[in-house]
Amino acid sequence: MPTKSPAEGEVVAAIGRLLRRGLPVTPATAEPVLLKLRGIIARAVDPADEASRTAALDGTLRGLLARFPDARYASAARALFGLPPAEAGQNLTVRRDLAAEQAGHEVHHFRKRVEPKLIEMLAWELLADADRFTRLPMIAPRLASTRSRQPVQADPFAWEVAEHEEHLCRLWSAIYAARAELLAAERLISLDADRVDVMHAAVTAAWRWAAARAAAISYTTAFAPELARNSADELAALAGWTPALSQAQASRLTEAASGGASREQFVHAMHNETALGNTWVDGYLTRPEPATSTDTTTFENENGSSQ
Repeated sequence: MPTKSPAEGEVVAAIGRLLRRGLPVTPATAEPVLLKLRGIIARAVDPADEASRTAALDGTLRGLLARFPDARYASAARALFGLPPAEAGQNLTVRRDLAAEQAGHEVHHFRKRVEPKLIEMLAWELLADADRFTRLPMIAPRLASTRSRQPVQADPFAWEVAEHEEHLCRLWSAIYAARAELLAAERLISLDADRVDVMHAAVTAAWRWAAARAAAISYTTAFAPELARNSADELAALAGWTPALSQAQASRLTEAASGGASREQFVHAMHNETALGNTWVDGYLTRPEPATSTDTTTFENENGSSQ
């Protein structure tokens, strides 16, 4: 894996060339400089295979465009690169016209003034993604299909290796489960879903995130004691954004989710944590409503009213 990311200018130029054909990225359009980014290599099923890295690049770009940081130009950026509202197979001229329309600009102005900024912004996001992988304390294990049984030999060394892999897989399983629920909460918010549904999803996300943090602490304590305690928090943070918590609040959530606690057990353990419940759930609400005696968020009472 490369030890140094490509220069910003190289990435900007590469994305500019990729724009001519747009997405999906194919072996014919994949820019070598982009295939060398750490985030792309880390996501590839087979990092040594260019086709695998190409698929990883395509998926990463789609994800970054789906979460484009500038809300005003998000739809325009997606159209420019061939994602909805554009249609597959449209050439750059058509895509550019549509993107300009989405941005509310005349086409010439869009091409000269806005398009270069969108390309630069996507390049920055790719480089930031690569930097996050550079600083990770560890990488999720890659899985490969096998048709033959792989028994563990009756040997202390083999048992130790198998136990380590077992705990590592449990750790990443918890992190990915947390990410799924954090994404589910954000999707419901984007859909302007009912408040009760959003709060239910937020509580589920809290449970999964806390379980992931507990798994990270357990793993680093047992198998990576040389890593600082904050490495467990860095691992849990891989799941995605969460409302800001104090160390004491994070520890309380983690305690409630430890030991394989079910969602119901987690909610029961947190039923008196009204302030913590408000901190977590209100972090997801776009326009939090002031708490009243009959509208108080707790982990037990998810709809904000007494039952």
